Formats: sequence, C-alpha cells, structure tokens
Amino acid sequence: MKNILLIMTDQMRGDCLGIAGHPDVKTPWLDQLASMGAWFPNAYTAVPSCIAARCGMLTGLSQEHHGRVGYKDRVDWSYPVTMPGEMAKAGYYTKCVGKMHVHPLRSLMGFHHIELHDGRLHSYNRPDIPYYEHQSVADDYLRWLKTELGAAADLTDTGVEANAWTVRPWPYEEKYHPTNWVTDRTIDFLRSRDRSKPFFLMASYVRPHPPFDAPQCFLDMYKDKDLTPPPIGDWADAERLQKMGRITDSDTGPIDRESLRMAQAGYYACISHLDNQIGRLIMALQDDGILNDTIILFCADHGELLGDHHTYRKIRPYQGSVRVPMILYNADVRGRQDTLVELRDVMPTLLELADAPIPDSIDGVSMLRDSGREYLHGEHSGGDIGNHYIVTKTDKFCWFSQSGREQYFDLGHDPKEMHDLIDSPAHQGRISLLRHKLIEALTGREEGYSDGEQLIPGRPQRSVLSFLE
Repeated sequence: MKNILLIMTDQMRGDCLGIAGHPDVKTPWLDQLASMGAWFPNAYTAVPSCIAARCGMLTGLSQEHHGRVGYKDRVDWSYPVTMPGEMAKAGYYTKCVGKMHVHPLRSLMGFHHIELHDGRLHSYNRPDIPYYEHQSVADDYLRWLKTELGAAADLTDTGVEANAWTVRPWPYEEKYHPTNWVTDRTIDFLRSRDRSKPFFLMASYVRPHPPFDAPQCFLDMYKDKDLTPPPIGDWADAERLQKMGRITDSDTGPIDRESLRMAQAGYYACISHLDNQIGRLIMALQDDGILNDTIILFCADHGELLGDHHTYRKIRPYQGSVRVPMILYNADVRGRQDTLVELRDVMPTLLELADAPIPDSIDGVSMLRDSGREYLHGEHSGGDIGNHYIVTKTDKFCWFSQSGREQYFDLGHDPKEMHDLIDSPAHQGRISLLRHKLIEALTGREEGYSDGEQLIPGRPQRSVLSFLE
C-alpha cells in the first residue's frame, strides 16, 4: 500500500501554475509534480467558497446531498462517510495538518489526529463564542504563535484583513508564518509516524487566501514587475466598481490600478511561498526514502477572481472563482488529462489508489479514467450575486437566481470570458440545451428555482439546505 499525501490550498486559481501557461506566477515545484504526473486543466469546484467546497471533497458528495450551497459558519458536520474515515478503515494512519473549516472546530471527520490552523475565522473570534470554540483556544497554530512570540501576537499584526486586497509582508521571521508552520508540522509527522502503517496525510494550507502577507523575499519577486492586467470583459460592471472599489474587502477589488497591481503581486507572492514550502515537503519525502512510495494529490477549494471583470474574491461563477488546480503524482495516470472533474472526485480517486472500497453512497467518480461526464452543475447563494452554472469542457451557462440574468461563454474560443454571447443568434441552440440541464438539476430543490419547465428567479436563497438545520 502506498502512502498518500493530499496537499490542499485555499483560494488558488486553476490558471496560476507555470504549466497552465500563466505569464507571471512562478511555481517550479508544482510544475515538476504536474510534468512528472497528471494535470487536470478542467477541474472545478461546485460551490466556490471554503466550507462547502471542502465538504464536497471530504464526503465525495454533490452539494444537493451534503447540503451546503453557500457560506454559513457553525453548522454541524455530521456525515457518516468521509474520506479520512474510509482511509482509516482501510488500515491507513490518518492525519491533517492545517485548515479544516468544519464545525465544531475540533471535529476529526475521520482523521486519527489533527493539528489545526483555519486562518482567521471571524465567527469564531466573537466574544460570545464558547471558550473551547474560540480560535485563540481551538487553533493549534495560534496557540503556538503566542507561545513563541508572546500573548499579544496574532494573525492581524500585519494590519491586513482576512479577505482584503491590501498587501504587507510578513512582519516576523519566516519560520513563524502559518504556511511554514503547516510544512514544519507535516514534516514532523514523517519523523514521528508509526512506520508499520501507510499514512494518509493532508497538508492543508490557508494561503494564497488573504491576507496577502508572504515573506518579503517572495513579494520582491513581483512587487516591481510589469504584471499582466486582469481581463475585463465587454459585459463587466464598472458601476459596481465605482461604488465598492474603495472598500478593502469588496467583491469588486480596488478601483485604484496600483492597488490592484499590488494585490496581484501579493497573491502571486503567497503562491510562490506556498510552492517553496511544497518543495520542502517533497525533499523531506526524498530524504525519508518514500517519495516513490507516496501518491501526491494537489488541489484547492476554490479560486480567486483577482480583479477579473471588476470582480474579486469568489462566489461568482467565473473561471477565476470556480476553476481549481488539480495535480496527481505517482498514480496510474500521466500527462494532461482533459476529463471534467470536481472536488467530489478526490475521495473515490484516492480510495481506488489505496485499494479501499468506494462507498456506493458517494457521488464522485475516480479521476483515474474518463468518466464520460459531459457537464457539471455549480452554484453559490449570496445576495444579488447568488448564482448557478452549467460548465462543460468548452462552454458555460450562468444564471443569477435573484435577477434571472443569464450569461453564456464559449470557453473553447474565449477562455478568459471576455464576451457574453447570451444574445448571439448562432448560440441559441446550445444555450437552450445548457439551460435545460440547469432546469433538470434544480427541479425538486426546496428553493423552488425550477418547476421542471423553466427557471424561476427571485426565490429565497439558502446557504444550507433544510436537512442540515
């Protein structure tokens, strides 16, 4: 039985890899894994925010079955079948280091052991949170940081908010950065593990999710570089940017062009810092003599819009938000894999590689062969940008559930979504087909978005389906 290392990061775009042709960001270690393994350029997240995306990956379920269709903290995770739980049944020693973003915060979700760092979660820093649930108590990294640097030390010492587009270098020695901490604790697991068992180890990083606080040496790679500007489609909402562009955690990003360029630099710096630390993991596996006996899967929970079309953060159905990196190393597939895959497919893929049974209850399918999947349904609730989408290998239909606005993009000819073709006479047949796929996917859902014949806008949105509450 081979060991399995699952490396997950937060808010990393699918195009932010050298092997994906990105013109600016440098990712030599991830490119090496992809060039020697398999790279999936058509990898997506069905619900582009942290909690729901991770739930799909850990349970192998689609969003209508795990019940999380938007962002809502403090809803219990009570799933009888999970990826680490099934790995444990198959004889693996299981551990997670880093981000889980479950509730309660210390839920094991089938892991034997967790060393937790979730980044800054506003909901778990309120004064009315029970003592044991407060991040200052429940988060292992934060307790370690305060032990090392004093009780006043915190993630907020940079003055950069956890969803902001502002940038500042990490103010302490690099070894105190949370990205380094996850790597250090993961490498320590390799030292201290029970060598009579294979391991399923999840190294779960918060960056490149804001705050953009990479160590200075990584920011120096980009801060003075002439970075490629974000694409601005002919349909982009400049009026919203004018209204919200001076709010540091806005869903438009900054109106000031230099602030946007610095946000790009800060984001890319966090990615290169992450890549560097993944390199440390790979070298540790080499030194331990187990790299050839370890399967590595790298992915992210969702992307970052980073100013594309005057949009920022995630939630929206555009490629910067919903397309994620997916690399599989030392498995039974190699080279570019054009299969349409989603985070729910990680669980059955790794279970198959572990020679473990794949539960009949899950919705994901193994990425080791082409599933024949023709499209994916994705969604995210959230005010006037709550949306659903149908994406294929070559195109995408979007529907905003409150306004009823529709969009259509020909990704094969327009991968940056510069032109909304919803009114194009030449594409009406295809648009009608994808719209019908969405009508089918939403028929019977409790929100009432579809009656089986048409899409119904303006229905009340939910962040979680009622069976979870």
